[in-house]
Amino acid sequence: MEEKVLLKASLVFPVTHTHVLLAKKQKKIGKGCWNGYGGGPEPGDRDILDTAVRELREESGGMTCQREALQKVAVVDFHNRKHDGEQFTCRVDVYLLHAWSGQPTVTPEMTEPTWFAKGDLPLAGLMPADPDWLPRVLAGETIYAEAWYGPEQKTLEQPTQIRSLSPEELNRL
Repeated sequence: MEEKVLLKASLVFPVTHTHVLLAKKQKKIGKGCWNGYGGGPEPGDRDILDTAVRELREESGGMTCQREALQKVAVVDFHNRKHDGEQFTCRVDVYLLHAWSGQPTVTPEMTEPTWFAKGDLPLAGLMPADPDWLPRVLAGETIYAEAWYGPEQKTLEQPTQIRSLSPEELNRL
């Protein structure tokens, strides 16, 4: 299996005061896991905010937002080990989104869009490191986290490290 190497990505979680929208990934890393909407830069993206807006639209089947509506709440460095032992780090900028247009639908990338109460997440169905950091950002914390994954991001090789940051510190990352 060809393992994807992605060095920079965005991840968007549409939220209300009490709920978060998750969908199940249908492809690639994390297939079958609940997640937000996101991915890596493509030609034409000016920056990671453009990537976040585009990925939300593509993966949700039509939800759109303004760049200014994205609230950066975390930076997570995912240290990944491939089957051949090669390692790479993917830095993910994580955003909460409180204002958007459109409704989520099933797409080739994501299925079963579902609103979950922030305090009742499907923790066992998330990517292995996500239960460590996602509840904290949904509770209003801004963080920097590091997770160490084995091949195909199916297992954690050591505990996730999380550090609280001020929004100003976070924006400098």
